Amino acid sequence: MGVVESELERERAVVSELYQRLDRLRAETEERLARVRRDSVGSNHQARSERDAFARLYEDQLTQLREVDSRLVFGRLLLEQPMDGSDHRYIGRVGLRDEEERSVLVDWRAQQAGAFYQATASEPMGVRARRHLTMSGRQVTRIDDEVFDEALLDGDQAQEKVQGEGALLAALTAQRTGRMHDIVATIQAEQDRIIRSDLRGALVVQGGPGTGKTAVALHRAAYLLYANRQRLSASGVLVVGPSTAFLRYIEAVLPSLGETGVVMSTLGDLFPGVEATAEDAPEAAVLKGSAQMARLLSRAVKSRQKAPAEEQTIVVDNERLTVAPELVQRAIAKAQRTGKPHNVARVTFVKHALAELTDQLAAQLRASGSTIDDADLKVLREDLRTSYDVRVLLNTAWLPLTPQKLLQDLYARPAWLAELTPRWSEAQRAALLRDRSEPFTVSDVPLLDEAAELLGDFPGRPDPADRERERQRKRDLENARAAIRNMGVQGLVSAEQLADGFAEQVDRGTTAERAAADRSWTYGHVVVDEAQELSPMQWRVLLRRCPMKSFTIVGDIAQVASAAGAISWRDALQPLFKDAWRLEELTVNYRTPAQITREAERIAADAGLPITPTRAVREGEWPIRRVAAASAEPGALGDAVAEAVAHDRGIDDTGTVAVIATAADLSAVAEAVAARFGDQAGRGAAGLTRPIAVLTGYEAKGLEFDAVVLADPDALAAESPRGAASLYVAMTRPTQRLTLVAR
Repeated sequence: MGVVESELERERAVVSELYQRLDRLRAETEERLARVRRDSVGSNHQARSERDAFARLYEDQLTQLREVDSRLVFGRLLLEQPMDGSDHRYIGRVGLRDEEERSVLVDWRAQQAGAFYQATASEPMGVRARRHLTMSGRQVTRIDDEVFDEALLDGDQAQEKVQGEGALLAALTAQRTGRMHDIVATIQAEQDRIIRSDLRGALVVQGGPGTGKTAVALHRAAYLLYANRQRLSASGVLVVGPSTAFLRYIEAVLPSLGETGVVMSTLGDLFPGVEATAEDAPEAAVLKGSAQMARLLSRAVKSRQKAPAEEQTIVVDNERLTVAPELVQRAIAKAQRTGKPHNVARVTFVKHALAELTDQLAAQLRASGSTIDDADLKVLREDLRTSYDVRVLLNTAWLPLTPQKLLQDLYARPAWLAELTPRWSEAQRAALLRDRSEPFTVSDVPLLDEAAELLGDFPGRPDPADRERERQRKRDLENARAAIRNMGVQGLVSAEQLADGFAEQVDRGTTAERAAADRSWTYGHVVVDEAQELSPMQWRVLLRRCPMKSFTIVGDIAQVASAAGAISWRDALQPLFKDAWRLEELTVNYRTPAQITREAERIAADAGLPITPTRAVREGEWPIRRVAAASAEPGALGDAVAEAVAHDRGIDDTGTVAVIATAADLSAVAEAVAARFGDQAGRGAAGLTRPIAVLTGYEAKGLEFDAVVLADPDALAAESPRGAASLYVAMTRPTQRLTLVAR
């Protein structure tokens, strides 16, 4: 048996033992969960809360142990100085200890695993050799060694063990499946430095297509949850992506790394109850995304706090009362001075208005000969509060509002919009006008959120309830600490985590579920992908979601397609983060073959896009293919695209193909492809589960495929408000082959 074969057998035996340990831990956790569920706690609410909290803890642990089964272990370090009696350190998705509490597998995020990603021949970091293990199921199928200690190269058979960067190249050339896979086994040094950087402030990861920005951001989220568990477990991490297709593409990455408590959302889903997918025309998107919309909404809310211009006559129990505008204005001024949101401050307005109306009515009754004492004043106030005329008077001056109603009124009432925007042009106003029945767009979501901040809860929550919740939280923390001591699970769970499971409600849901449903929820960290597309108003939404301004911001200025997107990171971020942001750049293209990268960068440079030049790690096997439709007749483009897909499937019919077309051509192209390939083809996000996906340029952002067919590249370039940016993005999606179909 050769050196490689004997080493393979040795690793298979070690990995088998690690899986046996994983299975035992699963069984033990399942037994603990079953035992907790069997516990009878009677009618004691606190005991039920403790039982349910521990059940949730064991459920989370069990989910993690199940999710990491695939490729549990992927690396090994040979150390200069033995630790715990062994000079081998195995690296995997989670940390495992044996029955004697000795480490047998190191979590990839642990400090002790850093050398697996960072060690080099010039800086070996105490490592003699690094080994990559390639797995199929639970079986080791290949080993790749990188040797840093020359003494290991002595001997006739030593060179047979050294296979270099085979693990990385195998991962880069592997067929795509329509879902992103984690890169935990092949993280490179420049990526690892970014992944492990501090939680503080905002980290911007700039890089061209194929440099692994998204993968780095997701692995950074997993690392931060590991390194800052107590801080982030209760508040959670929010991951914001550009589209539903993108979120579907990346949704399996974090669970595969043992993290399931992350909230994923598009920008159109950030306002609970609204799922916006429609995009505005460029002129409307730019206007809605600008910071001046915040000022417009503030003026709009303020304009709904207005005293009548003339005296009003109201009737209360057959008593006619003349109300001067000044009375209402005084109540408005007192409410405005509180600085509270519109709906919350309205309570103060109503209180002061009713008080003055009560005094006026009492004075009028006394003047007519009635005797009014303190008890009568309370009755008069109640009569006024329930009077139809009074309700009309107060609601006309200060009506409670929802964000949706405010925005719909703003768009559907041109006279009111004109009154609020005296310095706007007619074209600007026209860009906003629309019917109330039209659905909200992605650009409307930050405006709804801004309006919600200005308006407050509808109706407002009473302060006594808030105080009672605070008192209950303190009691829950005390009970949690006692339960942890009594059950002997110190170190497995914090009092804060356990207290989160105590609830008056039957089911509070996970942190992620509660956060996604609560607009006022604040996260411990936010990851924003394709961040170059965000408008100033969208940034305002995200900053409200994370007041501590702890962000991982991922993007490429050259790929901006939105008319409201960023021109530079400094222009976009300096007003928001001041100096509390830092920039890291990724310069190695791991996805796209060199010949495709060169052509895409040439087109981008000719168009004046501010690209970050990248170095592709490999030359591709296939040159860029260029074909043309047979004619300019309708349907000819779709037929040519379908033929180009068929040609590519003839090369390899087991990988994934993306057909990228403009929004205008999408339906015709999708129909032609579906007619040729049937159920093998799908459109939009649903297409990511099929071998052939037909997408717009926007839907394709952030995704990767074995092959890409572009329908009418010139039209793709013309479609984007930023010129060739959309074409640049589309050209850099393939990992193997690119076909350009001209009209």
